[in-house]
Amino acid sequence: MPKNVLLTAEQKQLNADLYAELLAKGMKPGAIEDVLAVKLGYSPRTVREYRNYNIADEPQPPSAEQIDEIIKGTSTLYDADGKVKLKWVKADKKQDTERFKEWAVTLAEGLPKVRATEAKGNYTDDLLTVLPMGDPHLGMYAWAAETGDDFDLDIATTDLCAAVQRLVRCTPKSRQALIVNLGDFYHADSNSGETSRGHNKLDTDTRWAKVLMAGLKAMRQCIASALEHHETVTVINAIGNHDDHSSMFLTIALSNIYENEPRLKIIDNPTITHYYDFGENLIGVHHGHTIKPDKLPLVMASDRPQEWARCKHRIWLCGHLHQDIMREYQGVRVETFRTLASRDAWAASMGYKSGRDMKALVMHRTFGEIERHTVSVEMLRNSSVSML
Repeated sequence: MPKNVLLTAEQKQLNADLYAELLAKGMKPGAIEDVLAVKLGYSPRTVREYRNYNIADEPQPPSAEQIDEIIKGTSTLYDADGKVKLKWVKADKKQDTERFKEWAVTLAEGLPKVRATEAKGNYTDDLLTVLPMGDPHLGMYAWAAETGDDFDLDIATTDLCAAVQRLVRCTPKSRQALIVNLGDFYHADSNSGETSRGHNKLDTDTRWAKVLMAGLKAMRQCIASALEHHETVTVINAIGNHDDHSSMFLTIALSNIYENEPRLKIIDNPTITHYYDFGENLIGVHHGHTIKPDKLPLVMASDRPQEWARCKHRIWLCGHLHQDIMREYQGVRVETFRTLASRDAWAASMGYKSGRDMKALVMHRTFGEIERHTVSVEMLRNSSVSML
């Protein structure tokens, strides 16, 4: 079968059934992909893409009423004879987003609520601990033979929780802590395994609903680690280009779970940028995919004029690029952070080789950043390195 032919639902299901059968017999994923690629005539990547397919999960076509609600217009191209040549349907993306938000709110209402906990120990008032999570990409799949490192949902959640725990324990016992998810917390935004903006196909691991819940559980563990060390914790979830909708679910779910915990605050503004001020520090948060770095200082000044005038130390925390890059623009520092995630097949094919780590920044109320700590993937893998 030509590699560019779209598979039917039945072909995808056959692929998944054979994959599960060989996996149950103890065959490694990479070997399974090679075997089925030959047997079925697909590429190994296609075999991997549909390894968890379930025909029962295929979305049902919308009703006529639903179509009428979502469609906001059409465009038609006619040929020289007046016949219809092409026709475009314009969907109301805002309404689609609103529907997703309603679904997420309904889903989150049934989540168990966390009981209020008591803060323990003595805390430092003049310090703030900031934990930037650079593009975790939970739900991404990478095969070491193709990308250099294995990566899946279990690896991603384990690394993230371990890194946060290590960083929390090696930083000062500040009264306040700020967990900043810099966006692309989730690798995909739906079961289709593609980005919602550009519809780029992604290498995904397991079903989207499972990834959503695993990510929620991982974030809860990170929050628990922070609450053990700090009196109050604030969480910001930036919207990324991979998880426009999923980031919304994460914020809504966390807000419901922790509504009875006064020590935790979830910033739930549905905006592309967020802000947090501490003493003379003004911190901006943006994934980095819609506003260029040199434009961010003016955005900050426009959005927060009073804090801008009061604060001497102004910084933007960004993700998206998976690299450590720091620039200064007229007194504003714009910094992007690395990720703990492995490269996917596309990134590996492009030759990207950035390191993988997570950092913690310690901000003084008056003097700005005074220290930072780093935990790399190599440290997490090395059992001889003390994780405190």
